[in-house]
Amino acid sequence: MTAAKVTLCFLLRDRPDGTEVLLGMKRTGFGKGKIVGIGGHVEPGESDREAVIREVFEETGVSMRLEDLADAGAVHFVFPARPEWDMETTLFTARTWEGEPAPSDEILPEWFRVDTLPADRMWQDADHWLPVVLEGGKVNIVVTMDNDNEAVASSVSLLP
Repeated sequence: MTAAKVTLCFLLRDRPDGTEVLLGMKRTGFGKGKIVGIGGHVEPGESDREAVIREVFEETGVSMRLEDLADAGAVHFVFPARPEWDMETTLFTARTWEGEPAPSDEILPEWFRVDTLPADRMWQDADHWLPVVLEGGKVNIVVTMDNDNEAVASSVSLLP
């Protein structure tokens, strides 16, 4: 079984009390009820960048251009108990876009300070890679989930 191709973009903005990131409460489907990054599946014929621009627009109404995206690396998610959930996820950040984030059927967007992420409401893997991305770094990591599909069994960085 081939891992699904997925892409996420973390919109960042600076505020007087610190940098904020746009995340969203998932209203439907995989991860429902969790706070997640904005993004989704790459459709056939789309590049990762094209997919994330489409997904951000569909989920929040925010418009972006290819040149707004900064490469933040990749996370390969492995779900041994549910291999159909395996994902190859390409990550981006952006500090430029048009429009104000608005709720959609799939996502209820919300700004969070990067130094106080709602970790207790997110997938448990986020602590293993998201802080690096939000600080402007790049990751290349394999996260293997435990049999409960919630806890992280292991995370291995593939960067030198």
